[in-house]
Amino acid sequence: MSGSNAWLRAQRKSELIGIAEHVGLKNYDGLKKDLELTLDEHLAANSDRYSSDPKLAPYFQSRNRTIGSPIKKDVPEFKIPKRRMGSKTDSEIIAATAVDDEPSIASTTSALVHTPARAFSIAQRIPLPATPAEVAEAVDRSTAVVRQHVNSVLAESSIPEYTQATRQSLSTVTAVLLTAHLFELYFLRQELLADRYAFTIPAIKALGTRDYIINMPDLFLLLTSSFWKPASIWMLTSFIIPSFFGYFFNLSAANSHSPGVATRGRPRGVTHDVEYRVDPLTYSVVKAVISYVVYAQGAALGGYVDPNSVARINSALYGGWKGVLVGSGITGLMAMYDAVLRK
Repeated sequence: MSGSNAWLRAQRKSELIGIAEHVGLKNYDGLKKDLELTLDEHLAANSDRYSSDPKLAPYFQSRNRTIGSPIKKDVPEFKIPKRRMGSKTDSEIIAATAVDDEPSIASTTSALVHTPARAFSIAQRIPLPATPAEVAEAVDRSTAVVRQHVNSVLAESSIPEYTQATRQSLSTVTAVLLTAHLFELYFLRQELLADRYAFTIPAIKALGTRDYIINMPDLFLLLTSSFWKPASIWMLTSFIIPSFFGYFFNLSAANSHSPGVATRGRPRGVTHDVEYRVDPLTYSVVKAVISYVVYAQGAALGGYVDPNSVARINSALYGGWKGVLVGSGITGLMAMYDAVLRK
């Protein structure tokens, strides 16, 4: 037999190796053609052993079609001589055509068998776009993880405690009064302690920055009367005189010592009023009145108030004397609101 079996030629090398392992053939290293010939010889020699094997049934069917039955093999011995030399009979042409068609049929069958699995594996490797529901679920999971991480970091730190303490400290009328005074001092400092050149931060070429001039308050002005005259007037009108009247005309102290009124939810003698050392409402009213008299009307108060110092304060404060009145009105409203909440 010139050449290997047609069914073996139609198989792949990996399939031939599997067949070799199945029949116990060990020396199957080499080319595919060599492996085909080796398998063909081995299976032909052991046909009685492997002819009933379902896995090798296609091989023996192809082999039987190729070599024909034993009766047909003896026919050529009694065949009549050919009429023309060099020409093939119709039966030989049909047999050759059938033999040539067997590899293509086997390869087509193999392709039909293996194509669905190969296409399925390729489809599995192709990444498909996520659905909107999957995207939303992924976003929700990421948001939950970030929220949990932030909450754990905040819980381990002292930020919530500091935030709560700061809120309690600023939620008082005293904090509002202090904020109003700091607002006035911010603008007044620029007038009384003017900024002077201190030094220059040189430019950094690597960062692309320029020379930065640093100015600082001129502290030598603390030794001059140009600072103390307007500063004393502001202290008298915004702090000392209002505190004096707020201490003696203290409505919160009078209410805190008065007997309580019996109600359904609160027994007689129990009050929630807080006594201020300086009444914030009286403080705000007196500050507004004295500021209007001095800064708006220009009252000299017996010659103790310098008009030039009053003019400097008016020009320095935000909005002048009107800004002071607005600040006093805000603190007065906060004092009344606090008193209403404590009733």
